[in-house]
This record gives sequence, C-alpha cells and structure tokens, in this order.
Amino acid sequence: MQVSQENLQELEFPRLLAEIAPLAYSPKISEKILELQPMSIDEAELSLKKTSEFLSSYESENAIPFDEYEDIEDALKVMHIENYRLENHAFIKIKNLTEQVGKLQSYFPKLIDVFPNLNNDVKDLDFRKEIIDKIAKVFNRFGEVKSDASSDLKTIRGEIQHARKAIQENFNRALSSLAQGDFLDDIRESIIDDQRVLAVKSGYKKRVAGRTLGVSKTGSITYIQPESVVKHQFRLRENEEEEKKEIDRILRKLTAELAEFQPQLEDYQTYIFDLDIIRAKARFAKMINGVLPKINRHKSLKLINAFHPLLWLRNKAENKEIFSQTLELSEKNRIICISGPNAGGKSITLKTLGLLQLMIQTGILVPVHPKSEMFFFDKLMTDIGDNQSIENHLSTYSSRLKKMASIIREANDNTLLLIDEFGTGSDPELGGALAEAFLEFFYEKGSYAIITTHYTNIKLVVEQLPHAMNAAMLFDEETLEPMYKLEIGQAGSSFTFEVAEKNRIPRFIIHNAKKKVEHDIVNLDKTIVKLQQEKYEVEKLKSDLTTRKESVEDKRDNLHKLNEQLQQKLFNFQKLYEDEHRKLQFGNKVEAFIDSYTKGKSRKDVVKDFVKLLEQEKFRKVGADKDESKRLQVVKRKITQQLKKEEVIEKIAETNEKIEEKRQKERALWLKIGQRVRISGSTSVGTIEMINKNKITVNYGTFKTVISADELERI
Repeated sequence: MQVSQENLQELEFPRLLAEIAPLAYSPKISEKILELQPMSIDEAELSLKKTSEFLSSYESENAIPFDEYEDIEDALKVMHIENYRLENHAFIKIKNLTEQVGKLQSYFPKLIDVFPNLNNDVKDLDFRKEIIDKIAKVFNRFGEVKSDASSDLKTIRGEIQHARKAIQENFNRALSSLAQGDFLDDIRESIIDDQRVLAVKSGYKKRVAGRTLGVSKTGSITYIQPESVVKHQFRLRENEEEEKKEIDRILRKLTAELAEFQPQLEDYQTYIFDLDIIRAKARFAKMINGVLPKINRHKSLKLINAFHPLLWLRNKAENKEIFSQTLELSEKNRIICISGPNAGGKSITLKTLGLLQLMIQTGILVPVHPKSEMFFFDKLMTDIGDNQSIENHLSTYSSRLKKMASIIREANDNTLLLIDEFGTGSDPELGGALAEAFLEFFYEKGSYAIITTHYTNIKLVVEQLPHAMNAAMLFDEETLEPMYKLEIGQAGSSFTFEVAEKNRIPRFIIHNAKKKVEHDIVNLDKTIVKLQQEKYEVEKLKSDLTTRKESVEDKRDNLHKLNEQLQQKLFNFQKLYEDEHRKLQFGNKVEAFIDSYTKGKSRKDVVKDFVKLLEQEKFRKVGADKDESKRLQVVKRKITQQLKKEEVIEKIAETNEKIEEKRQKERALWLKIGQRVRISGSTSVGTIEMINKNKITVNYGTFKTVISADELERI
C-alpha cells in the first residue's frame, strides 16, 4: 500500500504502533514495531492468521511456551572470527534461545489444528540439540564453567582447593599463637587484596615472621601475612592463572564449535524475533478485543460494530462510553458522503475506517464484529484537519487545494480517499461547485471514498450518483445532543441555527440571520433530511418486502421439492408393494401347481396351466412398459413448454430495448438548454440550464438540481 508519512500521522498510526511496541520482549523488536508499514495482501493475511492463532492461546488453556529471551545478534556477528572467544553470558543466551526453539518445535505439532500457521514457521527449522549439549557440558546452571569441562581444569581446581585449605589452616594456627601474647591489635586480623592478614601492633612487627602487605593510616598497625602462609599464597596465585588460561582455551574451543552452527542460530534468532512481533500484536489485540475479519480478494468492505482502537483504550481507562460504527463499501456503493452537525462524530468515523485499514494491511487484528469483511487498497490518501502552513504562508484553503491536487494526480480505482469537510475554506457557492467537480472526478475514476460535508449541493449530487450514498451522524433534535451513530441512506442536517441557539447565541441575532436567507433556502436543508428519511424508510421497506418475498419463494420451492420427494417415495413404496404382492401370488400359484401335480394331476395339464400363467405375466409387463413411456412423454412435453416460455420472455426484452432506443432518439430532439421540463411524477417545472452527458442541471428558480435525463419529461 502506498501511503505518505503525513497521512499516517493524520490517522495516528505511529501512535498506535507506540501502544504495541512496549508489549514485545526485546527492545530491538520494540523499535522494529515502531517502523512497521503496510504489507502485501499475502504477507498481511499470513501475519493476521498467526496473530489470531496466538491470541487464541490466551483464550484457552493452550499456553504457548514462549518466554522472555535475550537476543544473540552480537554473538552471531563475531563468533566466526578465528580464535575468538565469546563471553560466558553469550553462551548462556545461545543455550536458552536454542532450548526455546526446541520447546516450540515440540509443542506446535501436538496442536496443529489450533496453530497450523505457527507450526509451519517452526517445523522447518533445523533444530540442533548438540548446541545445548555442548554448552551444558561446559557451563552449570549458574553460568559458571564446570570443573569437568576438561581434565586439566579439574586438576588445577583441585590444587587451588588444596592451597586455599592450607592457607586457611596455617593462618588460623599463626593467629592462635600470636593471640596469646600482646602482639596483635584488638581487631586481630584484616583483608588486603583478598588475602587474610594479621593486624600486628607496629612496635612488635619485627618479632612476627612474614610478608608485610600494608600499614594503617595512623601507623599503629602493620598488616603481615604469616610466613607459613606465603608459599601457599604464591602457589594459589599460580594455580588461579593456570585456571584462567585453561578456561580461556575451553571457551575458545567452544566458540569455534558453535560457529559451525551459525546458520541454524541465525534462523533461530530470526524466528524468535518474528514470533515476538506476533506475540506483541496478539497482546494488543487482547487489549482492544481485536479479531480477524474475513479478507476479501474482491472489492467489498463491511465493517460491523467497528471501534477506533486508540479511543477504545482511552475511554476504557477513563471509564467512558465508546460508540461503534457500521458501514459498507463495494463496487455498487463506492462513495459515502457523511453530513450532520459539528462534533457529531464525522471525523472520528473517517479516522476509524482509515486506521483499521492500515492495521489490517499491517497484519494487526482490528476491533470489529467477527462477521465483518475487509479488502486491501493499493493507496490510502487523506485530507483530515487543518493543514495551514505558517512557514510557507499558505492559507488553510490553499494548503487543502495543494493536497487535493496531489490526490487528483494519484487516485485510481483501487484508492481509498478519506476527506474531511469536503470543499470548505472558500466562498460557499464557488467552493461548493469546485467540491462538486472534485467529487464527480473521483467518481469517474472509480475511487472509493468516505467524505464529510455541510454543502447541500454535494448531498444532492451524491443522491444522483448510482454508486454513491448519503449518510448522516444522528442528532437528537429535542436535546440537540449528538448520538454518535452513523445512519446510512439519508443526508444529515447541520442544525446551524439550532446549535447556535443551544450555545446561547441571542435569539434576535439568529432571527436576523434567518431573515437574510430566503425562506426556501432556509428550509431546504431540513426538507432534504425529511425526503432522505422518507426515501430511506421506503428503501428499507422495499428491502424487507424483497427479503420476505424471497424467503416465501424459497420456502414454497422447498415445500414443492419436499412434496415431489414424498410423492416419489410413495410411488416407489407402492410399486415395491405391488411387485412383492405379485411375486407372492406367483409363488402361491407355483406352489398350487406342485400340489396338484403331487396329488396326481397329469403332467400335460400342469404344463398347460403354467404356460397360461407365463402369458399373463408377459402381457402385464408389456403394459407397464407402455405406462412408463407415456410418463416420459409428459415430462418431455413440460420441458418443451418451459423452453417456449423463455423464448417469449427474450422476445419481450428485445422489444423493450427497441422501445427504449426510440425514446432516447426522441429525447435527443427536444433535450436542449432552455427547454422547460419536470421530473416524472412531479408537478414542479424547471428550465434546463446545463447538459453534461446524461446528467442535466435543472434550474427551479430558488435552487438547482442535477438529475438523469431518463427521469425528465418535457412541458
């Protein structure tokens, strides 16, 4: 999807990512989440499915064994360097990461029906348990090198232990011996350079054999290491140096061994990073009740009970009510024009749709009803809010025109446009005309759009476009409070004077304003709302009647089919009964022949009677074949009649087309500027002012309207 950084800011997409980023384990992944951009439909759909699967683990007992981890990227960059040695903590990170992959590779196949896509990611990883074994052989669970890591290290540590024991025993003997005299200070001993020393009074220092390691600040105490300890101390230092060298050798060897698994470790790290993103998205989806809607490949969008995610989080934290919106976009309804008073929720509806579209195309679950449907756009362009630029001295209107020019250059039939306060910022009549031209351009381009406006002419134009629809943010006319609910199918009033009165504008000023506007124009806004409401109710009634009619027809067809099935079953049972009954009678007759032959009836008479029976059966079978032939002829006759009926319908359609062509030719003769006309079924007469293809501008004196030429008749 092509979307500018300015559009992302207008829809608050960076702010949404900032809510998701802290939910990741790794700081690197948090930074990566902040840089997420819309993907291709295949990538996004796969990410959505994985996120939905991970989310399901929170709602069930199938907890995924994915815990906090530390990344190994720094180790992977240097481990292949010859004779390099990784630090202890790097080995532990590698071990933990590999163990994590092993757990996941064992876990997902057990629940492949629940996590099919998450399983696909991990199943192909080349899991190498040798990595864990090699590190476990060297390090204990505290991250320390084991004495068993090599035989030399074991020997060296044994000597170290022996030296420390000798130091301890010899120091304790010297301490006990000197404590009996008055050689030691009251503190008796101290620690210098991690070595125990005797706290000898400086006046007696020459009487104590050993190595002097220091003097107190006052000079009253001399710190002496007993002579019996010195040689063991030197031996300990030598052994500790040998230990360091041996550990260094072991770890360099281990680093070289692990470097052979660098490709696998890189795959592990990439996989864990990707899973961390999926987990963060799933946790965010849990916070906002996000779900995976149906993803369409055709251009059909249907949002049911859609919420703005950031508003959801804020209002939930403040314990405020939040309102959902429901709307549809398709090839038959590409543009929705939302009208209504300010502060009624028009702008937030635009932002909700735009942000949800960005989320779904970035692989983030959205807060909508599960039966919602969405599809992917190639471009998303917005014009929401005040874009006045102080730096280049552009006015709001100039800034918006500049942005509109960019939209006009780039918009196509796979672009979603979100434009707030469509056409405002200039002279109402001229600005409205320009906005009308913009709207017609986007409509001809086949773009999808949600726009908001207060202009009456825009509402009228939308009403005339077959694939566009008016909508209104509902407003309580009694309380003059917004209801924050979108109603599709009717235009909304701006309630200019009513809202002004509610905000304590003096009535004499409002009354004076009304006088300055012609009576018809003052009431036009309300008249449009009323007519739109009536149209909406008629359309709704028509839709309900159509639905009921289709339901009745479906039920009638089902009953007809059921009746036919029952009749067929009855016929089959009847036929089966007759066949079985006939076979029974035939068997009884054969049994009678056998009895009569047994009782002495002549063979000739028995054969004669049997042949007679066979002739009767032959005659019956021929008659049954004739009945079946007649039934097939009846079926053939019905099919022929149906075909003839369809031919008649086709001829009627052809005749209607010819009649319509004749009407269009006649209309072309009288359809000209200045001709007095009226709308079919209406009594109001107007004059044709402008002709644009099949769209006619009719001037009624107090107002103008644009209507299809097919709906006009001349006076």
